[in-house]
Amino acid sequence: MEQHGSAGVAGQVTAGRGEFAGRRVAVMGGSRGIGRAIALCFAREGASVSICARGAGPLEEARQAIAAINGLLGATAHAGVCDLGDAAAIARFVPEAAAALGGLDVLVNNASAFGYTDDEEGWAASLSVDVMAVVRATQAALPFLRAGTGASVVNIASISAYRASSRAAPYGAAKAAVSHYTASQAKILAPERIRANCVAPGSIEFPGGLWEERRLKGEALYDRTLASIPFGRMGQPEEVAEVVCFLASDRARWVTGQTLAVDGGQLVGP
Repeated sequence: MEQHGSAGVAGQVTAGRGEFAGRRVAVMGGSRGIGRAIALCFAREGASVSICARGAGPLEEARQAIAAINGLLGATAHAGVCDLGDAAAIARFVPEAAAALGGLDVLVNNASAFGYTDDEEGWAASLSVDVMAVVRATQAALPFLRAGTGASVVNIASISAYRASSRAAPYGAAKAAVSHYTASQAKILAPERIRANCVAPGSIEFPGGLWEERRLKGEALYDRTLASIPFGRMGQPEEVAEVVCFLASDRARWVTGQTLAVDGGQLVGP
């Protein structure tokens, strides 16, 4: 969607255009990687965007990148520090985002604690951030979504939800819960005309991310994973972001309760 409806001559953003012009979007966990790409995708399509994360530095950098787009489109860019493992922080941030944007039409739940270890710490982190942050943010956003336009929730899971894992049992189980909960959300919210969908990315590489770190360290896991992807490369955050924007758009108005894998065929293998 970044290539259509928001770019003028030589790729310049054209004011007044965009599929989400006038819409208000909150991206939970939007300072880097997939979350940042999602926020920028919505901004390029004309949306006012609010993002949150724990780290103030990357958060402000991402807000400035959004603002550079939104300033041309007359939209708003907002950011707030929020620990998504903290229920009180979520309850505070969501109304602040809605106030800054003038309401909410789309909520994107994109956060993970990457709880890999099969122990109390790994499970606690995964359940708190990967699962309960989705529940808490959605509940906090519902009063605003009910008053929104074309209201939609998009949750980010992972293809790890579909496979047993000897490396990351809590992470995979938590993402499976997110996918299942999305279907329940869709059923619960349909009478209120609020859609809920889920995106399950495969292995996505970006600067500062886990897969880049593994590649730079020369880990064998990187090469094994790369070999499992039929297209022969890792995915990019923008490739996930464009699917998220589609699912939140009016073009997907009859799509709800679905989990869509965005993995270059990684699930089906080489």
